[in-house]
Amino acid sequence: MFTLRRVVFCGLALAAVAITAIVAHAQFSYGRYTSPRANTQVTIDGKQISVAYYAPSMHGRKVMGGLVPFGEVWCTGANWATALTTDADLEMGGLKLAKGSYSIWTIPDEKEWILIINKQTGQFHLDYEQDRDLGRTKMNLKTLSTPVETFKIQLSSAGGNKGTLALAWEKTEASIPFTVR
Repeated sequence: MFTLRRVVFCGLALAAVAITAIVAHAQFSYGRYTSPRANTQVTIDGKQISVAYYAPSMHGRKVMGGLVPFGEVWCTGANWATALTTDADLEMGGLKLAKGSYSIWTIPDEKEWILIINKQTGQFHLDYEQDRDLGRTKMNLKTLSTPVETFKIQLSSAGGNKGTLALAWEKTEASIPFTVR
């Protein structure tokens, strides 16, 4: 009986050590590909506008037209849908956004990007529902001279009640001006 307990105890202890080693290896091996949380915010005309997102990195991969396929809806970041929250009504490329929260999606292409503002928030990055779109609008595109390793979203003031939302990764920057109404 005492030997059986010892065998069971040793077996459980070995299993615990093995599981711990597997989890540690997974965290070490795959942890370098995690996409950390990131935020950007700006105050325009006394109102705060913010974007919360997850920032993936290139890690030597081809991003545009590869990891981020052309012509398909992209969650504009990683993990969970990128969230835009505004304390003011905004106008962005002809779209009128009432103050509140939205998710941002895009359709990247070589020559044109489409910004999608969706009324749903908190979705996993593959759970896009087109029927919840507030609308779509074209973005301005430019090629960057220096690659951006980690995806970055930036909100900036353009003076008065105007601002810009910019997305940059690899050698691409897509941006769109907006107005606080």
